Amino acid sequence: MNIEEIYKKFDKIGCLTFATIDNGFPQTRIAHLFACDHEGLYFRTTITKAFYEQLKTTQMLSICGIFPATSASHDEEGMPYFPPGYTIRATGDIKEIPLKTIKEKAVVNEDFMVCVKDIEKYPATVAFCLHSAWGEVFDFDFEMEHRSHKLLRTGFCFGGKQIPLRVLRITDECIACGECQEGCSFKAIDQVDEQFVIDTEKCDVCGDCYTVCPSNAIEIIINPPEDQPPG
Repeated sequence: MNIEEIYKKFDKIGCLTFATIDNGFPQTRIAHLFACDHEGLYFRTTITKAFYEQLKTTQMLSICGIFPATSASHDEEGMPYFPPGYTIRATGDIKEIPLKTIKEKAVVNEDFMVCVKDIEKYPATVAFCLHSAWGEVFDFDFEMEHRSHKLLRTGFCFGGKQIPLRVLRITDECIACGECQEGCSFKAIDQVDEQFVIDTEKCDVCGDCYTVCPSNAIEIIINPPEDQPPG
């Protein structure tokens, strides 16, 4: 995914959760992105807010949101139901962008004009750019209404970041009993010859296969080696 595609996913949601760190404690608030370009994703706040102080101190940010609904209904058994949709998150490094630069960007991209007008109306307003980040689109259809599996995960990164995914993998200790495939409600395990393989794009890392495997052939790995990329 490129930055424009990432931005469109966020912009379709609109209001997002923005998370920062304040003296070791997590802080969140609702905000939104107003533009993107080849350098990153843009948002704004004011210099009088604690949000601004946290951004300047840590130079880091994490954002996330869900589409199409933030609430769940429940079926007759009391189990939650989420309409098919997606979540998206991005975490990385931010930098403050001067008004002069925002005005220059507005000449070629009118999306930046909203920030220019906001700063003119509210002089304490400043713009930031999430310029280096990694993230993921978590496309879900938990009831498998439109496809044969529940989940499709798409990782992305830009500005020099790498994707630090946590995944499950079936090792050579597999005895091909099929217990993992039978127990996987996400339909993320396939059989290739006599070996079972986890499709990490469809896997929720829920742990059902990990707990049911009789030969302890499933391992948890972080940042998979180059010969086992995460999807």
